[in-house]
Amino acid sequence: MSWETFTKHNHVFPEVGLSLDLSRIGISDTFLAEMQPRLDKAFAAMAELEKGAIANPDENRMVGHYWLRAPKLAPTAEITAEIEQTLERIKKLAADVHAGTIAGADGRFENLLVIGIGGSALGPQFVAHALGYPKTDRMRVFFFDNTDPDGIDLVLAALEGQLGKTLCVVISKSGGTPETRNGMLEAQAAYKAAGLEFAKHAVAITGVGSKLDKVAESEGWIARFPMWDWVGGRTSETAAVGLLPAALQGLDIDGLLAGAAAMDAVTRIPERDKNPAALLALAWYHATDGRGKKDMVILPYKDRLLLFSRYLQQLIMESLGKEFDLDGNVVNQGIAVYGNKGSTDQHAYVQQLREGVPNFFVTFIEVLRDREGDSIEVEPGVTSGDFLAGFLLGTRDALSEKDRGSITITVEDVSARNVGALIALYERAVGLYASLININAYHQPGVEAGKKAAAGALALQGEILATLREAGTALTAPQIAEKLGKPAETERIFRILTHLAANPGRGVTRTPAAVWHEAAFAIAG
Repeated sequence: MSWETFTKHNHVFPEVGLSLDLSRIGISDTFLAEMQPRLDKAFAAMAELEKGAIANPDENRMVGHYWLRAPKLAPTAEITAEIEQTLERIKKLAADVHAGTIAGADGRFENLLVIGIGGSALGPQFVAHALGYPKTDRMRVFFFDNTDPDGIDLVLAALEGQLGKTLCVVISKSGGTPETRNGMLEAQAAYKAAGLEFAKHAVAITGVGSKLDKVAESEGWIARFPMWDWVGGRTSETAAVGLLPAALQGLDIDGLLAGAAAMDAVTRIPERDKNPAALLALAWYHATDGRGKKDMVILPYKDRLLLFSRYLQQLIMESLGKEFDLDGNVVNQGIAVYGNKGSTDQHAYVQQLREGVPNFFVTFIEVLRDREGDSIEVEPGVTSGDFLAGFLLGTRDALSEKDRGSITITVEDVSARNVGALIALYERAVGLYASLININAYHQPGVEAGKKAAAGALALQGEILATLREAGTALTAPQIAEKLGKPAETERIFRILTHLAANPGRGVTRTPAAVWHEAAFAIAG
């Protein structure tokens, strides 16, 4: 890699404390010139979006997560006031909790249990891990982020005897998301078993008038905060979804918002080389031929950024993974995202990245500051942080030697401001890239299809149990399918029965057969 190439393609943005090195991704001047008309169109679409245009045509919704850190840019005074008032309420609640003015049955709240799924958990988890520190955190943070009973039990075991000092934040826009509802019901049961009133330990973040909103109001929960229909779950970290848990943990939410606002200002500039999100989106297009032909590997060389790849998985894959473009053409777009952390990746999958299938491009996240304070020398003149920096440089070179493309993003440290800036950078890059490939980045029809399919499986389970009760005898999966008139569902019926039989409390028994798939199932007793 020549110095000339590096200086030409390493873009420095001092106003946001970030640099973006595209010198190893192979972008040419010809490519940039060819993409300029598309980029100009994407800039125009983004400007209209920020003014309040319907950017999500499928749901006839505005897309306004950028207003969250610049409320005065919102298209109406009402939205501006709602954003500002919500932020003040968040700060007030956090202050009252920290002061003990709002407390649990057993005294001052010391623990925070966040109950959510997808964007309602991934963003808060990423920020909590990136910015939290046991010595300074005001509350310990736990998550119910799935409907896995064993996972729920693990969290409850860590909170055993402490629920009276644990504040629960339940996050669901509709209030009907099954995973979040289940987590809430599990938490309610745990509080009841401990002789505690859940409502006195609960806060809701939800849509106004939703199922959850009505429950929280009728039961007298501590507080309710809004989730607006113009903010998607995967872009809600700077809404109450992310800010309330962070404020309760004691993190610098003003710094987070300031970093995001500063990045928004830079990425709003309709000039390619002055806009890091535009450059990043163009790099993605170049690396994947605008068709997702290569995966995006995120390698942050900082333990605090371990969860960044998980956060980006949802932001990027849910936004870009679409069957149709805006004109209704089948395009099957998307970019697969996965990641680890350096230098753990040295001992995990860098071997394949260097010598295996070249179906990826890497984004290194470099953090210049090693730690607060000085470091010891682990070798003469060398610290642990020097080793980490060396591994990053070495891995980049090792990949370049095999013509494996990479991008490097460099920040000074993992501060609230820089975390906010990274979040805003990728939000804008996703929006611009979506315009480049002509798709709707702000809906998720595949997710809704999965939810409907899950609901169908649960409905089928009810039919299966009713059939077994009516039969009064053991039946095989094909026999049940025949009785239900659903032969095409035989495999699903077998799997449902197998799951029920594995859990004694569900009241289904399994009688093995000489051939495994001829096992019979019956209602216990």
